[in-house]
Amino acid sequence: MTLFSRPLCAALAAAFLSAGCATRPTAPIEINLVALNDFHGHLDATKFQYNSIHASGQQTAQAGGIDTIAAAVQAWRREDKELLFVGAGDLIGASPAMSSMWADEPALEALSMAGMRISSVGNHEFDNGRAELLRQQRGGCESVRPEKACQFSKDFRGAGFTYLAANVIDDATGKPFLPAYRIEDVKGVKVGLIGAVLRNTASVVLASGIVGLTFEDEASAINRVIPAMRAEGAQVFVVLIHEGGHTPEPFDKPDCSALKGPVVDIVKKLDPAIRVIVSGHSHTGFQCKVDGRVVTQGEMGGHVLSRIKMMVDPASGAVGDIAVRNVIMKPGEYPPDARVSAFLKQAKERSEAALARPVARVAVRSIHRKESPGGETVLGGLIADAVLAATRSQGVQIGFMNMGGMRQDLDVEASLTATYGDVQIVLPFGNTIVAMDMSGAQIRALLEQQWARPGASSVSVLQVSDGFSYRWNKDAPRGQRVMRDSVTLNGKALDDAAIYRVAGNNFLAEGGDSFPAFAAAANKRDTQIRDIDAVVQFLVQRDKAGKPAGSDTPPGRIGTVQ
Repeated sequence: MTLFSRPLCAALAAAFLSAGCATRPTAPIEINLVALNDFHGHLDATKFQYNSIHASGQQTAQAGGIDTIAAAVQAWRREDKELLFVGAGDLIGASPAMSSMWADEPALEALSMAGMRISSVGNHEFDNGRAELLRQQRGGCESVRPEKACQFSKDFRGAGFTYLAANVIDDATGKPFLPAYRIEDVKGVKVGLIGAVLRNTASVVLASGIVGLTFEDEASAINRVIPAMRAEGAQVFVVLIHEGGHTPEPFDKPDCSALKGPVVDIVKKLDPAIRVIVSGHSHTGFQCKVDGRVVTQGEMGGHVLSRIKMMVDPASGAVGDIAVRNVIMKPGEYPPDARVSAFLKQAKERSEAALARPVARVAVRSIHRKESPGGETVLGGLIADAVLAATRSQGVQIGFMNMGGMRQDLDVEASLTATYGDVQIVLPFGNTIVAMDMSGAQIRALLEQQWARPGASSVSVLQVSDGFSYRWNKDAPRGQRVMRDSVTLNGKALDDAAIYRVAGNNFLAEGGDSFPAFAAAANKRDTQIRDIDAVVQFLVQRDKAGKPAGSDTPPGRIGTVQ
């Protein structure tokens, strides 16, 4: 026996509907995103040093690895099968050898296997030029790196996810070089994701590789596509941007509030409909609020994934509560993704023989990038010396190295024997060395640009080779910081009118890292000597001479005065 008869039930239902039941509010639905930034092809776990709200003092752990990332995403996808795995650029480039020796194809394949759906481009996606980026997106073997492309997999099919770039414009068409946005249907809600990269990308990549591309203001380009996205039904808007900032707060502090840097100004100019911004580039972990919007970043190298949960009204698309949690990717914490784990094992086995090849003995276990008060580093001096040694027979007198070109310290095992893989992880770009002529006056101007680089937001001290030295005054005005009488080459004062033969990597030679003085140099000749080969040869020469390279302290070529 039922409480109500069928006719009565029907009558009550009809009355309820006529009273407005059909338009009653619907409970908010949960939309989940997992974000990764600045992966840089780190297929294997690496050391992660961090501060956490859950512990006192700096902590150190092994973290990351594509197997761990895939396992975590797989576990979280069991909680929500419509979870979106997204990226904020620099997924490839400046990568360890296991990925870079194969043109980063293993990283792209592994991220695709792990379920990556969409990512903004980063500046490192342009490291080998626009044509190579398109190949990495679409697949194929026609590459500027034929010795690497399609060597891991003979039928490379490209990334299984979509790169976005709203503010990278193809000058020939006036339209975005890559799609500006993508709209995903998640639980009946249309989620629009917009990609952008730092507008100063041209200052940090090879100029020859981006001819015909213009990098526009990030916020303007993002805002410009919102109307078109609304016309296609987008209700929720998320920005994936390869630009960032820094905060002294722990990577896992909820609603951090001390964020500073370029991304803050960008966020403040965005359309009010945008509530979530996933950032990158600055290799910092944070989960902050800026003008009431959520801005996240997950450090680098796959050490941290950002979990983002949005509560959305399915009818209006209005976003309510947003929760963010940065999670360390600790190996073994999630059931493995068998397919990705097997892929990583294969990549290790394929790469191991080449990477394990011994090169030479060095003097210390870590040839590091820690800067002296003058901005000099042990590793930078070593590489500059290697550049000079490789080109001295061609008349070169001074070797230069940029800080940004050294991706990690040169760390070796207790045997003090450096392997090819140890060196490759320091210099993953495959740059070649260019010899060029500069006057003494141009070299002085170059040194002054260290504190006033057009388009750059920070100081970057060039590393210099043996025999070249100078001092600078931090309290002097910009443009006058290098002490004139202190600049010497082999003990002799630099002559403004004289012509000197100098060398640096091809990135610097084109004015990269915002050093236009290099771009103005004359009589350039690309030696076709790769920087990694120059360093390997230098280490071998020093070892054979009984004076292994390396030290705990910089050589003292660059000094400061008070």
